[in-house]
Amino acid sequence: MALQVGEQAPDFTLFNSELKEVSLKDFAGKKVIIHFFPMAFTGVCTTQLCTLRDNFGFYEGLNAQVLGISVDSPFTLAKFKEDNNYQFPLLSDFNKEVSKAFGAYYDEFVFNLKGVSKRAAFVIDENQKVIYAEVLESAGDLPNFKAIDDIVK
Repeated sequence: MALQVGEQAPDFTLFNSELKEVSLKDFAGKKVIIHFFPMAFTGVCTTQLCTLRDNFGFYEGLNAQVLGISVDSPFTLAKFKEDNNYQFPLLSDFNKEVSKAFGAYYDEFVFNLKGVSKRAAFVIDENQKVIYAEVLESAGDLPNFKAIDDIVK
């Protein structure tokens, strides 16, 4: 079951595309916008993260950190980030623990792929409580960016 508004976000530590460990607790005192996405280099995932990239200026001065998370390897995410000029960290949940903890996880995805992140968005407040949670069942849908922005500001 997906995390719900009001619940404490589970702490995690994942490797980013620069092969450095990043923990949720690193951002205590900031809002954290987490976007889970199924797979790098796919159409809707690219649209989701490019929307964040293109509107990144919105988050400046709001004491907020954007993170992208998928089950892709850090090496795949490094190329994805480079190709698309993303200004925010991409984190590898290769072991699928964080996707499961947030309830953003497909046991089975297209092409019989097992263990893929669902498209989802969470906003975590400065005390690491969930203040926005959206887990999409259809990988073809995009998160509600306006609702996320309204919560963050």
